[in-house]
Amino acid sequence: MNGLAEAIGSFVLTRWVSRKSRPAFERWQAATLRRWLDHDLPLAPFYGRAPRQLGDLPVTDKALLMANFERFNIGGVSARDAWAAASADGRLGDLTVGASTGTSGNRGLFVISEAEKYRWLGTILAKAAPDLLWRGMRVAVILPQNTGLYDSARKSRRIDLRFFDLTLGPEHWRATLEDFRPTVIIAPPKMLRHFATSGFRLSPQRVFSAAETLDPVDRPVIENFFRLPLDQIYMATEGLFAVTCRQGGLHLAEDSVFFEFEPAGDGLVTPLVTAFRRQTQIMARYRMNDLLRLSEQPCKCGSPLRCVDEVVGRMDDVFRLESVAGQVLLTPDILRNAVLKADRRIDDFRLVQSATDAIELRLAPDLADEAATAAHQAVLALLAARKAMATVDLVRAPLPLETGRKLRRVECRLGVAP
Repeated sequence: MNGLAEAIGSFVLTRWVSRKSRPAFERWQAATLRRWLDHDLPLAPFYGRAPRQLGDLPVTDKALLMANFERFNIGGVSARDAWAAASADGRLGDLTVGASTGTSGNRGLFVISEAEKYRWLGTILAKAAPDLLWRGMRVAVILPQNTGLYDSARKSRRIDLRFFDLTLGPEHWRATLEDFRPTVIIAPPKMLRHFATSGFRLSPQRVFSAAETLDPVDRPVIENFFRLPLDQIYMATEGLFAVTCRQGGLHLAEDSVFFEFEPAGDGLVTPLVTAFRRQTQIMARYRMNDLLRLSEQPCKCGSPLRCVDEVVGRMDDVFRLESVAGQVLLTPDILRNAVLKADRRIDDFRLVQSATDAIELRLAPDLADEAATAAHQAVLALLAARKAMATVDLVRAPLPLETGRKLRRVECRLGVAP
């Protein structure tokens, strides 16, 4: 396997596809998906044979995949062996194994080949930084764990990549990061905001938010500090799903993933993803837990790939409340907007549903009392408008930087919805 050839081939393919018209792209995608359904999907024991069409396959999810892990990958790798490898060096023979951080306590696994790892590198370079590649890049990746996906980049002479362990806290590696002088930074928005509020000495050329939902309240703080537009990389254990273009559009990775969408109310959708360029671990009609708001307009960059206006949050964090008429569902964006629009001085908060009739609004002690009261009243007004029955306790307490878990400003702790 020639890793450089795989990366270059993927880079060129990704750039070539991005120049197609939408009709031409859809023809290419349909043909590529059909080949994958015929030749790759049947190699996974869970499927065994090619379907007549994609819609004939069952919808899958994390619970099903983890319960039948060895039947979804062509090497028959068991979940037990994969967990052991993920907790060690992430290697299992010629395969790379990684695990998610488990936002809701339900961790997932992935397994990929060396060839797929280099293809992933070529794809993300083509989408995220094609202009910087030829000049060389110093890339700082700041995430909770090194999944092994970035290892292939370390073997490139044009990319100097360093991983900084988010769980250790920035106090352990601030000096090293500043001395590295990264030209590209990939980090969760809470950490990018921390760089801004703590005055880190950083002057990158590109900044990407990744691994967490980007709340609108964080964007101006980060962009003003770096004096750059904040871009996004939307990815998960299940794959790479969207990257921001140079015009600011968050484009779905439809050149490697076929998306189906299920309506979730209020103009939002949840995606079913089929990763038709993955060959080791088969991912077909896999239901994601994310809430997306799709763009109705094509991007002015000219790409045929559709855009996402916003990654709103997770289905797990939809508040499930009771009313006389039955259950009331409130999505994270509606709840977040109620708090932030109450007073312009509010730039951080936590809103947690701990029971079907109990919500806690946590605000920093140094926030003006009238702003806190306005936020409290705004949440109560939202519940009243939806006829939802719940108490809202206002708590004044610090909102520290938590590096050991993902930031969820709006969080439902009722467990998985039935």
